[in-house]
Amino acid sequence: MRKNIKDVSWGSGMLALSPILVFLVLYLVTSIVIGDFYKMPLSIAMLVATIWSAFTLKGRSLSERIEIFSKGASASNIMYMVWIFILAGAFASVAKLTGAVDATVSVALDLLPPSLLVPGLFITTCFISMSIGTSVGTVVALTPLAVEMANSAGASVPYFVAIVLGGAFFGDNLSFISDTTIAATRTQGCNMKDKFFANIRIVVPAAIIALILYCVNSPALTVSYYSDNSSPWLMIPYLIVIVLAVFGLNVIVVLLVGIISACIGGLIKGIDIISLCTSGGEGIDSVGNLIIITLLASGMLSMIKEAGGIDFLLNVLNKKMKNSKTAQFGIVFLVSVVNLCTANNTVAIITVGSMVKKISSNYNISPRRSASLLDTGACITQALIPYGAQGLMASALAGISPAQPWLYLYYPQILILTLVISIFLSSRSEKNRRALD
Repeated sequence: MRKNIKDVSWGSGMLALSPILVFLVLYLVTSIVIGDFYKMPLSIAMLVATIWSAFTLKGRSLSERIEIFSKGASASNIMYMVWIFILAGAFASVAKLTGAVDATVSVALDLLPPSLLVPGLFITTCFISMSIGTSVGTVVALTPLAVEMANSAGASVPYFVAIVLGGAFFGDNLSFISDTTIAATRTQGCNMKDKFFANIRIVVPAAIIALILYCVNSPALTVSYYSDNSSPWLMIPYLIVIVLAVFGLNVIVVLLVGIISACIGGLIKGIDIISLCTSGGEGIDSVGNLIIITLLASGMLSMIKEAGGIDFLLNVLNKKMKNSKTAQFGIVFLVSVVNLCTANNTVAIITVGSMVKKISSNYNISPRRSASLLDTGACITQALIPYGAQGLMASALAGISPAQPWLYLYYPQILILTLVISIFLSSRSEKNRRALD
């Protein structure tokens, strides 16, 4: 159970994790105190925390610390995300210039009455994320549409962005082709169907409650149409992106095809190639800050792991688990905190998967249950942290602070409640079974 886990003292462990606390204090606490999430730049808070993380690595030269940071920042999965950010920025900008976004929103506003815009967007996002199995792909495809819908309906942009984020994680958590589902089921040794049915009991009630809240709390919308300059055929690039994503194509390929189709539509519309290139360049520039934050966070979290922060967490939680209920809470807390340290739900699941399997065996937790707890806990954390790839991508495309949608993230917040209830109910069922035996 303790294989490959180093013993880390309390002092060393807390020091290793302190960069996260530095970041949270600088960004979240400062922003809350001054009442403005724009005053403290996320990049500055992350930079200070990253510099501090270098001081937590004892017995290493400066060049060694820089090398550890660089390896974490340049990891293949991080570079993959950077490519997605670049292409997503270019696609969003070109699609906006050519009228693809306006045309798609215009059709949506024609089809849906104002009272159904909010719940309709949430249901659509859940369906698409479930189909394509990636929250990042869903955010990239739907955030620009959500922003334009909000602007056209006179609604809050963070509110509409939060709807997309919530729906994106619904599918990420449930889809058979999601990276998190694959990682959770493989590490726990169960098939996807069993994990799906274990998961659905937790997430569907949360999604239904969130949908009700979006219906009840839907703002009064005053829809303004602009169909005169938005021909339906201009929405073809967005339809192509969504259809290709649903069929499971790699998100980078999907975005490349989307950019090409948007450029073709722009040329047909009479937009010159230089204007299209300029727009694409502006879109790439717009995600520059996002890329910087991603690289800083990845490098910092690599140093936290090297300093023993992850091992410290594993050791502490291992000592606190006493029965099935505390073990289940321990599994959720473990993957959530590691997710907080890695800012990647799939990586967090893989990191703690083998230990969770051993915990589950010791406390008679079924593999499908442990897989469900792993996936759900990681998705909740990833949805709520302001420096996760999905939140950063959505905020960059929407031009808002990463923390602004937080209050409106009904689905992941309700999911915490349904997850806690499910753990208590499963523990009670286990006690009843033992009584019968």
